[in-house]
Amino acid sequence: MPNHSKLYQYLPFLDWIRTYSTDELKGDMNAGLTLGVMMIPQGMAYAVLAGLPPVYGLYASLVPLIIYSFLGTFRQRAVGPIALVSILIAAGVGNFAEPESERFIQLAIMTAFGVGIIQLLMGVFRMGFVVNFFSYPVLSGFTSAAALIIGVSQIPNLLGIDLSRVSHVHEIMISIFQRTGEIEPLTAAIGTGSVTVIILLLKWKRTFPSALVVVAAGTLVTAYGGLETHGVSIIGDVPEGLPSFGISGFNLGDLQMLLPVILVISLISYMESIAIAKTISSKRGYKIDPNQELIALGASNLGGSFFQAFPTTGGLSRTALSDQAGARTGLSSLISAVIIILTLLFLTPYFYYLPESVLAAIIMVAVIGMLDLREMHHLWKTDKIDLSMLLITFFATLILGIVEGIITGVVISLIAVIYSSTKPHSAELGRLSAKTFRNIRRYPEADVDADVLIFRFDSPLYFANVEHFRDTLEALIEKKGEDLRLVILDAAAINNIDSTGIHMMEKLVRDLKMKRIALYISSAIGPVRDKLKISGITAEIGEDHFFFDVSDALSYYRQGKGKYRAPAYPPIQTNI
Repeated sequence: MPNHSKLYQYLPFLDWIRTYSTDELKGDMNAGLTLGVMMIPQGMAYAVLAGLPPVYGLYASLVPLIIYSFLGTFRQRAVGPIALVSILIAAGVGNFAEPESERFIQLAIMTAFGVGIIQLLMGVFRMGFVVNFFSYPVLSGFTSAAALIIGVSQIPNLLGIDLSRVSHVHEIMISIFQRTGEIEPLTAAIGTGSVTVIILLLKWKRTFPSALVVVAAGTLVTAYGGLETHGVSIIGDVPEGLPSFGISGFNLGDLQMLLPVILVISLISYMESIAIAKTISSKRGYKIDPNQELIALGASNLGGSFFQAFPTTGGLSRTALSDQAGARTGLSSLISAVIIILTLLFLTPYFYYLPESVLAAIIMVAVIGMLDLREMHHLWKTDKIDLSMLLITFFATLILGIVEGIITGVVISLIAVIYSSTKPHSAELGRLSAKTFRNIRRYPEADVDADVLIFRFDSPLYFANVEHFRDTLEALIEKKGEDLRLVILDAAAINNIDSTGIHMMEKLVRDLKMKRIALYISSAIGPVRDKLKISGITAEIGEDHFFFDVSDALSYYRQGKGKYRAPAYPPIQTNI
């Protein structure tokens, strides 16, 4: 049995296949067909967005999808190209090669290889926690800016303007305004019409293959109307056949050159993937394994790179649609893969007359949901610091670039964590009842004695915040004045104290003694009491100056020394 459990852990498909039912087959068939049909135009559109020929979107929608269905723990996952990763490829790989060139294609595939290695290693070494460096406000600011960049970058294709490659939103907008006279009317009509049709169909029914409808309609109108001879740009020849096996031109120097974009894609794609997985799996009543998810996504990217795929992940909208369409197991992904295989073998010639403006329309509608205005409004009302982090990331991404923007976001997240850890919350407490003590700022009615200061510190006491602890406490002592005779430190929230904190406490005890002020410590947990005893501070303060809670400490002080015996604590355990 233990061997079976291990096997199910590493090959999750064995778990659902052994209890598979006809009811699940019905849902998987519907979801598989729906997703397969949708992924064809969407994959081609995202390949174009990434700077690759459209057929590479079909390649990226095939092998990774199959691999994940066997290794992933999230049964509704639809792995494939997504807009955010595509724009990261265009921005990152575009620094080293011209889009759609052989060199660009080679580097994009090598990026998938690198992403696969990184995600596999993260999964094996259980490093899923690394994505915690991307706080939600930072991710929201980044994706909102990326959505704006993606949307604006597709306007020239939507309107038929031949625009040289530029990488910043303001440059694209200026160029578009300067060249409005070059708008190609037929292209603009097809593009804007496609956007309108997709939005209307999505409002009517989200699971309806709206993208395929505009692809079919745009292709037929262009082919039978001969619109390619009237200025409508088409995608032209799409190679037939399945992707070939192999990875050409592998070079360790190229992999090192691509490392920054590989790291960003590895983390961002996993974070987007795991967010929707946790939500849907919880709703469906089963658990996912985050580290196995990393292994599955890593294997999908690594395996896909040997079959000409660029980096892929589980997209939010596509996975949500898979769930809505009835997906219950990984079989739905395998059914989608069959649809893509049939398309590559028999249907690619029919895409010859597909207008580029239709692909632009598909991309623009897909990224509308990434613009997170609701989160900005929410943070405006609830947390201005998080809002500032979101806006800094947003504008850094717009002004500096995609990769630079997310790096900026991570840096300010770390700065915020460091800053907040150096200035944790603390409070002066007052008495509401014999056993209840609360922050006097929140409860101004609480009683405060002139000769007693009750101080609570809501953080571990370590090198980064000892100065803040000391400065805050000294300010409160000074405010109390000459009547102060006792400081009670409520240590309930101090779950650790390091050597710097110990030295500060030694100095604090000496300074208070010089001022003839007693120090009591209440609610200290075992490991903290042990460190204080080993360091000699307990002896310096006095064994009878440690208490279970604030009320005990205050009672002991009011009754006079010797009338109350401090509770007997268990012996020191130095290994805690």
